[in-house]
Amino acid sequence: MAIPKQQSKPVEQQEISGVERLGLRISSMINHPVAQIQRWVTIHRLDTDGDREWEEVMELLSETDGIDMTFSDDGAVTLRWEMSLEEERPVELVNAEPAPF
Repeated sequence: MAIPKQQSKPVEQQEISGVERLGLRISSMINHPVAQIQRWVTIHRLDTDGDREWEEVMELLSETDGIDMTFSDDGAVTLRWEMSLEEERPVELVNAEPAPF
């Protein structure tokens, strides 16, 4: 008995907007472990970043509490932030067992 082939459904690819693409790039830079340790990141504008998209994302960042923005002459932007209250709390281990090695 032959097993019928499953027809693969065409995958719909949704285009993301320039603002979303730039936002994802900046978000991944901010969330990078090194950036989280040093609490700053420098964002360079790429040729693919449109004027409107860049201005919109920079405005959103400027409205975000706890972020200090420094604009460089070359167009780069350095974001700095302080440790949040949640990060300042020491981690408590409850019922911690010694490692088995």
